[in-house]
Amino acid sequence: MAPESTPLEILKSAILLEKKGKAFYGQVASQASHPEVKRFFELMADEEIQHIKILTEQFKSYQESQRFTFAAAPENTENVADKVLTRDLVDAIAAADYEAAAISAAMAMEKKAIQLYADRAAAASDPEEKNLYSWLSNWEKSHLAFLSDIDREITERIWHDNNFWSF
Repeated sequence: MAPESTPLEILKSAILLEKKGKAFYGQVASQASHPEVKRFFELMADEEIQHIKILTEQFKSYQESQRFTFAAAPENTENVADKVLTRDLVDAIAAADYEAAAISAAMAMEKKAIQLYADRAAAASDPEEKNLYSWLSNWEKSHLAFLSDIDREITERIWHDNNFWSF
C-alpha cells in the first residue's frame, strides 16, 4: 500500500483539507463588510472545525488501535443553509465581488472534499471507516448544494442585469 493511501495518511490529508477550508472561510468572514455575509462564512468555518474534530478523533483512534470508531453520525448537525440562506444574504454576496468570487472558490474546495471522501468510502472495507467517509461526503454535498444555489442566483442576476436573457 502506497504511503499516501494508508488510513492515517488519508486522515492527515482530510484534516489538512478541512483546515484549509476553515482558514479560507475565516479569511472571507474577516473581510466581509455585510453582517449576514460575515455570519455565513463564520458558520462555514465552524462547520470545518466540526469536521476537523471528527477526523482528528478518528486519527487518534486509528493510531492507537488500528480501528475507526465512527459508528454513527454525530447528532445536532443542523444544515447551515437553513440557518443563514436568505434573500438578504444572496443580495449582499451578489453585491460584493470578493464574496461572490469566494463562493466559486468554496465550491471547488467542497468538490475536492466530496471526491476525497466518496473515493475513500468506496474503497473502505472497514464499515466504520466507510460510514465516516460516506457521512462526510454527504455533509460536504449539502455545503456544495447551497453554495451552488447562491452561485446560480448570482449568475442569474448578472445575466438579468446585463440583458443576457433571450426573452
